[in-house]
Order: sequence, then structure tokens, then C-alpha cells
Amino acid sequence: MKPGEIAWDIVEASRYLVLSTADRDGRPWGSPVYFAHADCREFFWVSSPEATHSRNIAVRPEVGIVVFDSAVEIGTGQGVYMAAVAEAVADGAEAERGLDVFSRRSVRHGGRVWTADDVRGDSGIRLYRAVAEDHSMLAKDGQPDHRVPVDLTGRRV
Repeated sequence: MKPGEIAWDIVEASRYLVLSTADRDGRPWGSPVYFAHADCREFFWVSSPEATHSRNIAVRPEVGIVVFDSAVEIGTGQGVYMAAVAEAVADGAEAERGLDVFSRRSVRHGGRVWTADDVRGDSGIRLYRAVAEDHSMLAKDGQPDHRVPVDLTGRRV
């Protein structure tokens, strides 16, 4: 199997990603979030704007993302690493598209459909998006932390 296929399969099979953010002073914070994706390039989640990771994104939108299967045997794990830029999605066409992507995956996993009313006003929840700038995986060549780029273009769910 090609690295791009492996990476795609890991993202598709996973329900949570680890979102790494930093505050204004650079203090790091990691958060697992349930996610949906569009072509493994755009990642959507819902969260409170008061959550640490959301406050961090408001002042420093550059994030790191890792998606992996934590249940595999020791020494066999593989993850997809991404540098991305994140933001709260404003109302409008982008929010509707993001909610559609998020809702379809949510329903497939036994969750519910999300609407614009769920992520605006006094709901206390907002829709967030991170756009990945690159994807990489650890090479399985015996070298420690040897990451190789992964091309995910042309893949569709």
C-alpha cells in the first residue's frame, strides 16, 4: 500500500485528532477533538470558544494536527502529521458547507445532524476549521523520527 493510501485510511478510520495549539506566549496545549474532514485537507470540529484550544487559535491560528490509531500494538503505530491554520468559521456559505461535512460524519458515527443554530448565538459552541498545509508520516526505515511527505491529492470519500 502506498503512503498516501495508508494516510487516507488512518484519517478515515479515526474519530479523533490531536490538535496542538499555543497561547500568545507560546505555551503549548494539546486537545483531542472529534473531527470530520474534506479531502484530508480541511478538518472541522465543534467546540466552545472558551476552551483553551479555541482561545489559543484566536490569538495564534497556526496549529499542529496528528491523527493516529492508539489501539495498535506497540511498535506498529503510524500517524499522519499536519501543519495547519485554524479558525472559527463565520456564518454563511462556509459554515453551511462545514456543517454539512461535519454532520455527515457525525451521523455515520451515531451522532446527530448539526445546524447553524447549534453553532451561533448563545449556543456556546462554534464550528472550527483547520486547513492542512502539508501531510507527513514516519518512515518505517528504522531511523528515529524520519518523516516523509505524503501526497493525498486526488483522494475522495
